[in-house]
Amino acid sequence: MKIILSRKGFDSASGGGPSPIVEGIPVSLPIPAGEGRPGVPYGDLGLADHAALASRGRLGAADLAHHDPMFLPDGTCLFGQCGAAQSHLENCGVGAGDLFIFFGLFRQGRERAHHRIFGWLWVDDVVRSGEPAMEDLRALGHPHALAAHGANDAIYCGPGGTARSSHAELRLSVEDGPPSLWRVPAWMERSGLSYHGRADRWHGDGILQSVSRGQEFVADIGVGDAGDADAHEWAHRMLALMS
Repeated sequence: MKIILSRKGFDSASGGGPSPIVEGIPVSLPIPAGEGRPGVPYGDLGLADHAALASRGRLGAADLAHHDPMFLPDGTCLFGQCGAAQSHLENCGVGAGDLFIFFGLFRQGRERAHHRIFGWLWVDDVVRSGEPAMEDLRALGHPHALAAHGANDAIYCGPGGTARSSHAELRLSVEDGPPSLWRVPAWMERSGLSYHGRADRWHGDGILQSVSRGQEFVADIGVGDAGDADAHEWAHRMLALMS
């Protein structure tokens, strides 16, 4: 089994600023749709005011959002990926049975921005470009089904959801530190995390200097008796905290 820490939502480069925490709940703002790409108006998603505030007025109700990942009312999540990020997931063997943990940059009020976990997807199936099932996902309005974003478009499907609170354990960034300096469980250094192989990124006592770019960070935690019990326990703990 693999756990994928997947960076999503607004930040200083995409959107202009952090997503908000509203009444104790992290509200991840989907990044703007690229020029000529399909999207959903921020107003239709009920995010117009939040997008305007986070982008310092550059985005409003009529601007199109890249609505991905999509969390559906029936408890399903659809997450699309393409390009180098999708190639990385494929090279790491990510597929059915693996768990995406979505994180992003958030701020509550005037507090310092920080990275925190806000959602999850437990993969049941991967639908790839050209497969008949893409038509079903097109009907649901997923952007990677509506238009090709790359030659290797794929949509990961399965049960998923978003956090209902801003619990302290869902925070990745250390208190009073830069967003990229994380406090992580010990199993993560044992298992390894893709793009974080340099020893000097791991500072001991669970402190990790995370990379500033990149979307998908993969940890192989194994299965059954060969798996890392602490990692499996952490995964279930994160899902419980978000439920």
